Amino acid sequence: MKTRRSAGKKFQPYNSLIEQLAAHNIMGQDPENLPEILMLTTFPPRQCGIATYSQDLIKAMNDHYVDSFSIKVCALETNKEQHSYTDPSIKYTLNTSDPTSYKALATSINNDENLKIVLIQHEFGLFHETVNEFNNFIDAVEKPLTIVFHTVLPNPNEEFKANVQHILNRVDSLIVMTNNAADILVRDYIIDREKIAVIPHGTHLVAHTDKNDLKRKYGFEGRTVLSTFGLLSSGKSIETTLEALPKVIDKTPETLFLIIGKTHPTVALNEGETYRESLIAKINELGIQDNVQFINKYVDLQELLEYLQLTDIYVFSSKDPNQAVSGTFAYALSCGCPIISTPIPHAKEVLAGDTGMTFDFGNSAELAESINTLLFDVERRNTMVLNGLHKIIHTAWENSAVDHAILLERTAGGSIRLQYRNPEVNLQHIKNMTTDFGMLQFSKLNRPDIHSGYTIDDNARALISMCQYYKSYRDESVLKYINIYLNFIDYCQSKDGRFLNYVDYNTNFTDQNKNENLEDSSGRAMWALGYVVSLSKILPAPVISKAEAIFQRSLPLTRNVFSTRAMAFTIKGLYYYNRGIKDADTMIYIKLFGDRLVQMYRHEAEEDWKWF
Repeated sequence: MKTRRSAGKKFQPYNSLIEQLAAHNIMGQDPENLPEILMLTTFPPRQCGIATYSQDLIKAMNDHYVDSFSIKVCALETNKEQHSYTDPSIKYTLNTSDPTSYKALATSINNDENLKIVLIQHEFGLFHETVNEFNNFIDAVEKPLTIVFHTVLPNPNEEFKANVQHILNRVDSLIVMTNNAADILVRDYIIDREKIAVIPHGTHLVAHTDKNDLKRKYGFEGRTVLSTFGLLSSGKSIETTLEALPKVIDKTPETLFLIIGKTHPTVALNEGETYRESLIAKINELGIQDNVQFINKYVDLQELLEYLQLTDIYVFSSKDPNQAVSGTFAYALSCGCPIISTPIPHAKEVLAGDTGMTFDFGNSAELAESINTLLFDVERRNTMVLNGLHKIIHTAWENSAVDHAILLERTAGGSIRLQYRNPEVNLQHIKNMTTDFGMLQFSKLNRPDIHSGYTIDDNARALISMCQYYKSYRDESVLKYINIYLNFIDYCQSKDGRFLNYVDYNTNFTDQNKNENLEDSSGRAMWALGYVVSLSKILPAPVISKAEAIFQRSLPLTRNVFSTRAMAFTIKGLYYYNRGIKDADTMIYIKLFGDRLVQMYRHEAEEDWKWF
């Protein structure tokens, strides 16, 4: 008898990540006998995009949850591609060329009481030899089943549609990577939209390194670098870029096109190096040997991310208009590459709004024109980089792990309970942003921008954060930073006790101080000073004395503050100050501001807008 725990239930998406995390009881399971998630996927050492995808996803999930689950892998193989696995997560292998292997795996899954849910990374090519056996397999599996569709084809014929609908009818939840893919499933395969979770292809958080430094490291100094990467096959349409290069080189002779990646192992087994050899012949025919370089190897992640960071323009080309998503495309975005791409659904979705450019399939003239346009429009390239990073940052593997884990927990019907693993506190960026004078206002990506100057807003926030860190860890190395931020607030206080907010990189007060209301920034300063005083038992006495003196000089002026937010910040400062130093005046001020806030609320709030 089949016991599909959650079959037929609709997937109800959460509204926000905060809601997702808050919805979980932090009680974990027995760490010695954790419920298992079995992932059916290709897996390293097999070299393919899905194998890399799965490895990254598993690592992220294991990094972000503790005592919650154990992820096991069933590695997908064929008669032609079999490997020796050293990863301890490998529990089964499935030979998709062998029809009988499906029955044995289904039996093992059903008899494994500790296995709570099956997750299949699905690509039609992985199961093309045994389509019927795969369909029988998912019917035979009695555990909840989630499938990730890496490809979703529109306008299917009846046979193909029936095959996909068989899968859709069986799954308990379904993951796709783009909204376009979800729309196709709803429109062409008649599935309830609420059963589909859209979780974008994960990307790596990249500590961006200087482009010119990386070019020097790899011997590309003085070159304008175009690149593309991925396991080589004829579907990549790299010849389109080669045919575009002469018109690019004519205007920018120093152009270098990097073709990063070895031939796809499956292609190499069936065709050898025919495609690469055809590209070399094309390069010789066009006379562009000095402008093209093959990086003919399976590039490890760190090296790949560096190649992408030194790239001036990334070119993604494909022959398949139905290619739903590209991991190579996503990685290029996360590395800050301006992108020119064929209009696959993923590209059209992500590159909208001046995030990149598209060119038609096989149209080398259009590609050449787009490359030349971007090479001579540095401002537009920079805009694309920032827009791309803003779009792609939420797809980091860290966020993908949370989305997957919550969906799997719900699909497993209560047999998995998530317990989030708090990450280690990392102070490196806040330290990088701090000079001997104070914390800088802005960075360009992760590089501090000295020309942005300083504000009391940022230094007050930094002071609170570093004090909280010191309270938790007693790390005396951060006392240096606490003193820097406190001294900056002192520098910004006028003789009459007023605070100024804006200071340029030469440490001069700017005209912004004359043109803007400074009440909010002053309120933040009072909050930070009060918090320092509250730590009088653990911070050095000179730090407490200085914070107390600055606080007292400014306190009488706060009577004239009427900004809602500034009063709220000041109340927090008064509360903390009172924890360190008992002073009847602080209670008077707290009551004054509290009464004002209540009165402002009564004046501004309406039946449908219960706020100030």
